[in-house]
Amino acid sequence: MKVFQKTARAILVSSLLVSAAQAQISNDEIRIGYLADMSGTYRDLSGPGGLEALNMAIEDFGGQVNGKKIVVFSADDLNKPDVGANTVRQWVDERNVDMVTGMVASSVVLAASKVVEQAGKLALISGAAASSLTNEFCSPNHIHWTYDSYALANGTAKAVLASGGKSWFILTADYAFGHAMEADIIKVVEADGGKVVGKVRHPFPTSDFSSYILQAQGSGAEVIALANAGSDTVNSLMTASQFGVAQSGQKLAGMVVFLNDIHAMGLEVTQGLMLTTGWYWDMNDESRAWAQRYFKRTGKMPGMVPAGIYSATTHYLNAIKATGSDDAQTVRAQMVATPVNDMFAKNGKIRVDGRMVHDMYLAQVKTPAESKGEWDLYKIVRTIPGEEAYRPLAESKCKLVTTN
Repeated sequence: MKVFQKTARAILVSSLLVSAAQAQISNDEIRIGYLADMSGTYRDLSGPGGLEALNMAIEDFGGQVNGKKIVVFSADDLNKPDVGANTVRQWVDERNVDMVTGMVASSVVLAASKVVEQAGKLALISGAAASSLTNEFCSPNHIHWTYDSYALANGTAKAVLASGGKSWFILTADYAFGHAMEADIIKVVEADGGKVVGKVRHPFPTSDFSSYILQAQGSGAEVIALANAGSDTVNSLMTASQFGVAQSGQKLAGMVVFLNDIHAMGLEVTQGLMLTTGWYWDMNDESRAWAQRYFKRTGKMPGMVPAGIYSATTHYLNAIKATGSDDAQTVRAQMVATPVNDMFAKNGKIRVDGRMVHDMYLAQVKTPAESKGEWDLYKIVRTIPGEEAYRPLAESKCKLVTTN
């Protein structure tokens, strides 16, 4: 018994010493966790490329803020909520991580952000799409940066409706993001006089879309909306091309389409596709200069998610520099009080619900004849002002809005 008690005391003392050492490390370092799909459906959307963008932001600060070294931990969440939540819990409990970023699959983000809130830390969400993250699932401990399902539906669906597509069929990824995207599409379509004549949900992820595309064709809808992302969207569009969907007169609306998706499929398959994006590398001199830096490191031009990760991280580090603190709420308050003006956004602002409001862009994929290079893929058709793009606070269900 005495041996057991001595052992227990030794373990307790050891644990306290480790905790004290971790606390000291946390005081001397800014610790960032990068959580993303590094190997699956969303790998090319963010993955290693998003981590590279994060590292670029840190390097631009010289690897430190106010004398504190910036340390990064990264992990593959495998698109599994339990893996994401457990990883973040371990980072917070054992590594004293101050901020978590990346954050792609909405189901993972919902689980991980609860851990972040319970721990009193901060999350900067750049890859996830579900607009519910700043609506019914808002939190004072996370900020949604790059885009969301409401803005994408608001941009692409309205453009397709304006061109005459009134009857819709929706193909949806069956999890949190897909459900949010589907709801946002329905709202826009019905508000603008259109009608959803059918919908089907597919497992996430899925490789064979034949039966789903056949259902969409059989519906007779003028528009087939894809409420999915990553390789699911690529496989959907490739299957639609093989089945001659466009040739039969139906329009395809890729609601969550990224630069890497278009590049992977090629202009022959995607030409003319309308999409909404939060950023494009070839918009101006500043975006081109940053994109060229990224290209030299990765061999690829960045899409909006890596650009958003760089922007959010830079804004976060600037807030630490300005306040002299890495306390989550102190930093968040400074971020909210400071407009976002960088290579990603001009006059962006963070609302009380955690939504970073910035201009979005309606784009059309170029034809092969129009493209002047491998990554010359989009024509920017219209700038959608941020206040028009995102859900109005008057419609919000966020607890932070109703209590302020």
